[in-house]
Amino acid sequence: MTSRTPSVTRPATRRLLSVCGALLAALLCALSFGASPAAAHAALTMTDPADGAVVKTAPAQVRLTFSEGVLLSRDSVRILDPKSNRVDTGNPAHVGGKSSTAAVGLRPGLPNGTYTVAWKVVSEDSHPVAGAFTFSIGAPSKTKAKVPSDAGADGTVETLYDIVRYVAYGGFAALVGGCVFAGLCRSSRAVQKLAVGGWVALFSATLLLLLLRGPYTNGEGIGRVFDLGGLGDVLSTKPGAALLSRLLLLGAAALFLAVLFGSYARRAADEDQGRRQDLAFGLAFGGTVLSVGIAATWAMAEHASVGIQSKVAMPVDVVHLLAVGVWLGGLGALVATLRTGEPIGRSAVHRFSRLAFGSVVVLVLTGVYQSWRQVGSWDALTGTEYGRWLLVKVGLVAVLIAIASVSRRWTGRLVDEPDDKADEKADEKADEKTEKNADKKATEDEERTEDSDKTAEGTAADPVRTAQLARQKAAVDKATTLRARYGDLARGSLYRSVLAETVVAVVLLAVATQLSTTQPGRAASAVASAKDGGTAADTSPTVDPISVEIPYNTGPKSGRGKAIFMLDPALPGDNLIHVFTFDLADRPVNAAEVKVTLTLPKKNIGPLSVPLEHVATGHWSAKSFQLPMGGTWRLSLTVRTSDIDQVTETRTLKIGQ
Repeated sequence: MTSRTPSVTRPATRRLLSVCGALLAALLCALSFGASPAAAHAALTMTDPADGAVVKTAPAQVRLTFSEGVLLSRDSVRILDPKSNRVDTGNPAHVGGKSSTAAVGLRPGLPNGTYTVAWKVVSEDSHPVAGAFTFSIGAPSKTKAKVPSDAGADGTVETLYDIVRYVAYGGFAALVGGCVFAGLCRSSRAVQKLAVGGWVALFSATLLLLLLRGPYTNGEGIGRVFDLGGLGDVLSTKPGAALLSRLLLLGAAALFLAVLFGSYARRAADEDQGRRQDLAFGLAFGGTVLSVGIAATWAMAEHASVGIQSKVAMPVDVVHLLAVGVWLGGLGALVATLRTGEPIGRSAVHRFSRLAFGSVVVLVLTGVYQSWRQVGSWDALTGTEYGRWLLVKVGLVAVLIAIASVSRRWTGRLVDEPDDKADEKADEKADEKTEKNADKKATEDEERTEDSDKTAEGTAADPVRTAQLARQKAAVDKATTLRARYGDLARGSLYRSVLAETVVAVVLLAVATQLSTTQPGRAASAVASAKDGGTAADTSPTVDPISVEIPYNTGPKSGRGKAIFMLDPALPGDNLIHVFTFDLADRPVNAAEVKVTLTLPKKNIGPLSVPLEHVATGHWSAKSFQLPMGGTWRLSLTVRTSDIDQVTETRTLKIGQ
């Protein structure tokens, strides 16, 4: 009955892997094609001049304000004139020491027209973001400037960068979890391969991230990966310093692995347990320092380093990452051990079960704090991309915990007897089995030695027979492994349960990687509120589809000047109207009275009087004026500068055409 167990359980395992693999593939496709540049973390909240503003004279500088701190480079802010020529001077700099600002100077004596500001910065949490806006001097004009509307990242570089970041998280979990499992539960060849493989993956991914960092943030192609000049610029930034620190720590981690799976493993049977305990203490201390340091390279350069309570959030993030590594990496170590069919003490499985439970508790506590800090409100939890991905992550954690509860039940069945006696019996059985196998092998060797002379020529002359014997040996070895893996009901069920946990954990890491590239819900909500609240730094009107400059002269010298009439959006329905009056020196000047009427002669509509309100010196406005239809309208502007001095000027406006 036992011999049939492998054939019965293998189809169920394959179905489980197929379903989980399909889930992972679908999720990875969603992560690859569903992400957009809008996921960048720093958002532009204010500009001076404002987006679309019309200013009377050229400003000395252009200033930008972001939702969080940003890193600047030489070309972070470019200003283009209507002919698409650069007119900015100097390098962009922070204003007043605030890392969330950027300012660049303008050339003096710029002519009237529409100017384009193209900006590209890197958030303090390492993600690039870019955009553009326009403002006009004097009056709007046509412009030849063309800038990308998104972050401008190369598609190949961006995809590769995201994949490598995922590999880095997985390598960290395998490295930390494998080492903890080897030190506290059981060390084996399979666990060693997992931990060393995690180190190789993390080291390789970190090196690739360092090389890809420059092209990723600058929107360049894959050919710029080995640009040493760009690499120098990357190392001068906080994310670059974090990646370099991680490489140095991984160098020390290589020595740690050599001791853990070398000297420490060889002393497992030493009679001098004192020396082994001293080595264990040193490994525990050194491993803790290294793992905390490696986890800190993420905390110091990503979400935890910016926003509210960053001094608390960074150590919490480190603890969160370590709990993830111990739990998920330990699951990988356990499933690798069970898969090989190697004997594992029941007390070791029980120890890992308790360790995993403690990691889950820490994970939940730190995750609750991180969720509050990054989301901030219930509306942001469901109304932002970050909040929705967080809900997916919470759901996967719940699934993982449910499967883990099943694993704990099978673990309980493994520890029906006291652990010490069970382990002693297991060791005795293993020794007896080893002795029997050794005797059997010796007998077989003697028989093969006696028959070797007789069969050597036949075997060499019959390659088909040789291949057949090789296939039979491989089949026997595979059957032996499957019998060791599935022969015991509790062990086989535990293996399948832990395997399911591991696959869900792989998907969970993918979601965690996506969360790290998505703008936190609290920041997204703040940016939306800022835009709704109209926090533009300049009070000038937005660029209008219609802007008309009208000179006027009421008679006396003080009655000469010009008026600028603006209509937005110059379509049938609700419109915003602004009127500005200036003297001959282009200084704002008040008039005793300003009147505006609009007439549509072909439809016998009007004149319609515009209810202007005096807003500021030389500025009148009507916030809501209804135009019944489009057409060729006649504008009548009356300016009165004294009790008897006034003039009316007319212009033709094409509205909605």
